[in-house]
Amino acid sequence: MSAAHERLRALYADRPAILAPMEDVTDVVFRRLCRKHGADLTMTEFVNVEGLLRGCRNAKRKVRLAPDDELTAIQIYGADPERLAEAARVAEEAQPLFIDVNCGCWVPKIAGRGAGAGWLREPAKMVEMARLIVSSVSLPVTVKTRIGLGPESHMPIVDLARRLEDTGVAAITIHCRTAQMGHSGKADWSWAARAREVVSIPVIVNGDVKTGDDAARALDETGCAGVMIGRRAIEHPWVFREVYGRLRRGEVVAGPTPTERVALCKEHLVANVEERGEPFGVRVTRRHLSGYLSGLPGAASLRQRLNLCDSLEGCLAILAEAEERIARAAAA
Repeated sequence: MSAAHERLRALYADRPAILAPMEDVTDVVFRRLCRKHGADLTMTEFVNVEGLLRGCRNAKRKVRLAPDDELTAIQIYGADPERLAEAARVAEEAQPLFIDVNCGCWVPKIAGRGAGAGWLREPAKMVEMARLIVSSVSLPVTVKTRIGLGPESHMPIVDLARRLEDTGVAAITIHCRTAQMGHSGKADWSWAARAREVVSIPVIVNGDVKTGDDAARALDETGCAGVMIGRRAIEHPWVFREVYGRLRRGEVVAGPTPTERVALCKEHLVANVEERGEPFGVRVTRRHLSGYLSGLPGAASLRQRLNLCDSLEGCLAILAEAEERIARAAAA
């Protein structure tokens, strides 16, 4: 086993909380924020293999890792095994912690073309694709997938996990919904438990982990090596400190204070503008504001004003007013 594989095994042995790969979300700035709040491992946005191999600017941005991204994996997706293997070799040059293959994205424009969850239509081809990628790079290769395509009475994930292990895949993350479900319905963690029972590699459970208690329950019920958190982190990156407190210290960590909520808005805005400039850096922060400002007095009006402002200076002035109101309320 290589040093990279041993390192990843050691990280999984510590029951990590992992930031899921999310398109237009898990960029370098957001990864850093989540690690600051307790994420043990982070993932890049989805990297389209065709864009990466063409030298597309956006794909190159996604695989450009910062010095503090040493615990970050690059996730790639595509429908052609040879192109995936070639892209994995390109991604390896960025020196990620490992390379993850997206076999779970349910979005029709991706899955309908055979990428993402589209691989679940033909599990045998998915297994051979994974085998080719593993043989093409020296870094660990992992797979993120779902329990199946649709409402089959017997999902393929248990047998698929066993076959993926045979290819040399280092770990499997299972989003415990079908591709047909998308984000609807309830994640059935029992499928992760069943898959975990038949393999010796780490299995990560994903889906409906929204609190520290959820993380503890998911690990207790499945015996999995770690949890992966996606949509909850977009609105509430504090979830990682809550998971850390629950899993590492057995403590229930209090939610963010109003002051912390406003402070995170400011921090994220400033960092995004430093990374991407104005006005784009301001605009890409907006998807997080609803969650960041949740529960604050006048939150709806505050969000509306921020959503109409394209300048960092203007947004910071609006948030300064909010801080003053919070301070006055606390002193009253």
